[in-house]
Amino acid sequence: MYEAITASLPASVPVSESAYGFTQTDIEGQALFSLPFGDIVNFLTPYTAVLFVFALTFTIIALISKPERQVDTVMGGDAYYTKDISRETLRFQRFMAIACGLATMGGIMAGDVFNFTLFTAFIGITNIGIVAAVKNKHILDNAFEYGLLAMIGTLPLFVGAALVLATTGTLSMWILFTPEVAVPLFAKLLLVIGVIAEGMAPVFVAKAEITRAPGAPYILMVHVSSLLIFLRVIEIVISM
Repeated sequence: MYEAITASLPASVPVSESAYGFTQTDIEGQALFSLPFGDIVNFLTPYTAVLFVFALTFTIIALISKPERQVDTVMGGDAYYTKDISRETLRFQRFMAIACGLATMGGIMAGDVFNFTLFTAFIGITNIGIVAAVKNKHILDNAFEYGLLAMIGTLPLFVGAALVLATTGTLSMWILFTPEVAVPLFAKLLLVIGVIAEGMAPVFVAKAEITRAPGAPYILMVHVSSLLIFLRVIEIVISM
């Protein structure tokens, strides 16, 4: 399973076997697990393994949990009313939350810069879907604005990946994380800008009205996925 890695590495890049039996190429942290798909080898390091566990945990929570019932009080009195979520909205939000969790785990495990950008864009789409299921004018307006921002954010995101390929000749993180390969600072900056424009943490300005949307823990998945994918892109940029 490691022939694809070693064959694609330049002769100057040192390749050795780690204590876990996986090919070691000075990647960020020792590779604990790798999953090859042709010449694309996904992996987990101690750092990304922690992020993966968090994403898996919240995905399971979204799968088995029931939505919250928000309670609003009436100003100037003791009256209150609850907001119920219809079964159709519940099913759609749950599906989108699970898809968001799977995309987050895919982005965390991605061993290829282009695959990482694809999963990041998919997270943005599922985040819009989770929120847009709520039939509230303010929330729908915010979901529309966030959708426009996410669409704009795909431009620097994929341009950054294209620049990485054009300047280094590869998108594999197994090669990009080695000291022999230099990735332009501008390409790294575009990747970070693209992730931020997708509405990821810590830039939640575009999601201010999202907190009004009922349906936790599905809405919570929006913030969890954003935080985890932002931590992942920081690791990628620092390691390249």
